[in-house]
Amino acid sequence: MKTLFMGTPDFAAEALTALSKCTEVVGVVTQGDKPKGRGYTLTPPPVKVRAAELGLDVYQPDKIRGEEFASLIDTLSPELILVAAYGKILPENILSYPKYGCINIHASLLPKYRGAAPIQRAIMEGERVTGVTFMYMDKGLDTGDMIFSKSVPIGDEDDFGTVHDKLAAAGAEGVPLLIRQIEDGTLTHTPQPDDGASYAAKIENADMALDFSKSAFEISCKVRALSPVPLSFTHTKDGKRLKVISCKVSEECGGGSAAHGEVISTKGGVIRVRCGEGCIDILSCQPEGGRRMSSADLINGRRIAVGDILTNDAV
Repeated sequence: MKTLFMGTPDFAAEALTALSKCTEVVGVVTQGDKPKGRGYTLTPPPVKVRAAELGLDVYQPDKIRGEEFASLIDTLSPELILVAAYGKILPENILSYPKYGCINIHASLLPKYRGAAPIQRAIMEGERVTGVTFMYMDKGLDTGDMIFSKSVPIGDEDDFGTVHDKLAAAGAEGVPLLIRQIEDGTLTHTPQPDDGASYAAKIENADMALDFSKSAFEISCKVRALSPVPLSFTHTKDGKRLKVISCKVSEECGGGSAAHGEVISTKGGVIRVRCGEGCIDILSCQPEGGRRMSSADLINGRRIAVGDILTNDAV
């Protein structure tokens, strides 16, 4: 089977490797190189790097609407287009082109968490299980018929990074199954139900701010959902932004009349903060303009102390 792969980040790279082992990949479409780091070095997306390692032809069109990209599709003549986190909505002429359709690997158990940030939103909401869904693409946003899904657990210590890697592996494992079902004619698909559908909006700056009037569990979920990147944040008493890398719900909170966001203990190198319900222990963080460090280092540097109040608004 002649396949075209479309994807951009690390999540997609694993699926591309799996696809290359069971089909003829006639091309890989990914987004353009982007400047990264302090030096703004032009850096290729992970899928481009993986495609080069696999010896596959790479295309990075500025636009996928119009005659130029349509002509490329005609030249490559794929029988199947497999998409994983490409980052752009495919036009109707592309969706209708391949014999076996355009199939997307979406990082949630649809119909929940359609949209741009399904992994982060699932963790934020305290989900215990997520997964990947193989689905036909249509004109809607992740609304096409479902082919099959693979579930992945979310543990208490899982963050965006670990769940992402689990889902990337699950997506890659599903690729050969998909190809076998297409080739032997056993593939089935089911319309998505409206019941239970939800939308996972792109993560904005406001989503990253910590509100200590929320419960310790809710705060823990947000911190884990945004770690290792882009990281949730609060502000110290001097108005400086403090990014939170890791935390846990405290087992020792006790009573008291501390305000929401107040640091009530720094014993054992842990920053314990009063929340709307319970307390959170901040284990590692990154002060504004500084490196990532343990909370113990921040405490020892006298940049935070008992009685300080962390706020989601800069002073």
